[in-house]
Amino acid sequence: MSVDIPRPPFDPELEAVLAVLADEIPPTLTSEMIPELRRAMPKDVTDETLDASGLTRRDVTVPGYLGDEITVSVIARRDHQGRGPGIYHTHGGGMVAGDRFSGLSQALPWVVEHDAVLVTVEYRLAPEHPDPYPVEDCYAGLLWTAAHARDLGMDPDRLIIAGQSAGGGLAAGVALLARDRRGPALTGQVLSYPMLDDRDRTVSSAQFDGAGVWDRGSNVMGWTALLGERRGTDDVSVYAAPARASDLTGLPPAFIDCGSAEVFRDEDVAYATALWHAGVQAELHVWPGGFHGFDLTAPHTALAHAMTDTRNAWVTRTLGS
Repeated sequence: MSVDIPRPPFDPELEAVLAVLADEIPPTLTSEMIPELRRAMPKDVTDETLDASGLTRRDVTVPGYLGDEITVSVIARRDHQGRGPGIYHTHGGGMVAGDRFSGLSQALPWVVEHDAVLVTVEYRLAPEHPDPYPVEDCYAGLLWTAAHARDLGMDPDRLIIAGQSAGGGLAAGVALLARDRRGPALTGQVLSYPMLDDRDRTVSSAQFDGAGVWDRGSNVMGWTALLGERRGTDDVSVYAAPARASDLTGLPPAFIDCGSAEVFRDEDVAYATALWHAGVQAELHVWPGGFHGFDLTAPHTALAHAMTDTRNAWVTRTLGS
């Protein structure tokens, strides 16, 4: 598809960042690039950064999908006492890359500010572990978190789920699973530029083909790794691709944000609209000129500051502290 399709421009400050990134990250990622993508994913959080923020971490082996072992990390303030809010985190990486610390810098301020306890899950990645492994691993980690909430110093009545990109899609899928299986009650879901729709039908998908970060071709690669030949067919679960869900009633309130200049824009707006149609409270922000994940890639920019402040304000209201 032509890259000349009219599209919203990138924010000027972010466009300068993209010019630098162009030498490091190709606009379109292929399946052959997955090993290198995994090696190149930045370490978003280290033990040193946790320690500098007054946070502690412990790793726990818990049952994942089909009872297989997966790892979660429990992060809390060093001076944590009593029972604070809970945060369950599902990382991004296009379903094919990243680890439980990817994108975690987004949520760590919530731990510090609200004396929350955070659990972040190391779900298994496609294509080695295709659907339903990622979402089922994430759901299994949520079950463990809820079952041990009080022992973790967490208030089970103030538990939110949060994820970015693929992790945002997984968070939405886990919220659907929790509703349908009568699982843990969630107070809210933070879906940061979530990856929700495998069907490749939106205008924004066509607009950002060969442009920006995580373009149409990369997105098709990620969904194909997850779903194989089922991608785009009727044989795809709503838990894998929540945009396909026809019933969103009974879900927890949602915060959804994205950029106007990214592939996921239209599916994210549609999901917020579907939540409203189902009577679910949702707050939606589409940041003008924002490319995918710009708050993590270019946190120094004015638009990233605005995005982060707005998301943090919603979390503060939702956690009630």
